[in-house]
Amino acid sequence: MTIRTTGSRVPRPTMTDVAKAAGVSQTTVSFVLNNRTDVSIPHETRKRIHQAAADLGYRENVMAQALRLGKSKLIGLVTDEIATTPYAGLIIRGMQDAAWRYGRILTLVNTDCRADMEIKAVETLLKHQVDGLLFATMFHHEIALPPILGDMPVALVNCYSADASAPAVVPDEKQGGYDATCYLLERGHRDIGFLTKDESIPATRGRLAGYRRALAEADLPFRDDRVVAFTGDQEAGFRGAMTLMRQPDRPSALFCFNDRLAMGAYTALQTLGLRVPDDVSIIGFDNQEIIAAHLLPTLTTIQLPHYEMGRWGVDRLFSDIPAPAAHMLLTCPLVERNSVAPLKLSITA
Repeated sequence: MTIRTTGSRVPRPTMTDVAKAAGVSQTTVSFVLNNRTDVSIPHETRKRIHQAAADLGYRENVMAQALRLGKSKLIGLVTDEIATTPYAGLIIRGMQDAAWRYGRILTLVNTDCRADMEIKAVETLLKHQVDGLLFATMFHHEIALPPILGDMPVALVNCYSADASAPAVVPDEKQGGYDATCYLLERGHRDIGFLTKDESIPATRGRLAGYRRALAEADLPFRDDRVVAFTGDQEAGFRGAMTLMRQPDRPSALFCFNDRLAMGAYTALQTLGLRVPDDVSIIGFDNQEIIAAHLLPTLTTIQLPHYEMGRWGVDRLFSDIPAPAAHMLLTCPLVERNSVAPLKLSITA
């Protein structure tokens, strides 16, 4: 039987140890390991110092360096619930990829929508000398920034502040609603229902405005009875589609506020014996691939630019290129799949 024993911990190598092993001063070691190019140190000396550090297993104390220089190479990200849901994770991916380009590490705190936790998160990140702060939200809406930020560089992703005190990037909801409706119009549909949610948020207002604009440009009337709004997601889509499809002159196509409503609409149409897209075409919004790519038929939808918004936020913190506007709108591209078909015109003798 082998008995493991634990002795005293081996002291962590210091810069003094590296200097002694390389036969140089601690100041010279500091210049070399911090990549100082403004001092003249022979190549062989630099090489010897790096070799000594590697042999000793020396690792830089980044916290001490952050305190000394006031820079930590960290970016703080404060989110409401993005990290615990599958819907907006590409925001984090975009931020992380951009952070690597600037030689930074992303540090994330998920607050679960608690204001008290958000304040504590910001305080902690500021104490760790982060080089910038990002605030990101699960859905596009207005937020209030904590008053303790001071002159810390800040960027907002998928959200904005009322006073426009920090640069913000959000989806172009109105253009997305317009593009979705135009896609159906271009395929001959002239009677298009809109399934939405009964929440007064930028997304509901913007997508409805885009829908109305597309109808107006096609010289088609806006009908109140073709817009239905319920609470919830799949259930709201089911109830909304049932409401529209039971009208005497049912629409030939549905524009759904998001992919979850579209999923509920699929179920309603199946219940009524109607087929997608043969009898009714459907277009969604968000491109939640866990839904859109696996419905039968697969769902044509408008994609929220989560990845691009995340990358934009980091760029605003560190790029020398000025932002074109304090409130940046990003295009929501169309993802074409199989849930939309050209309108079939019935011909009577």
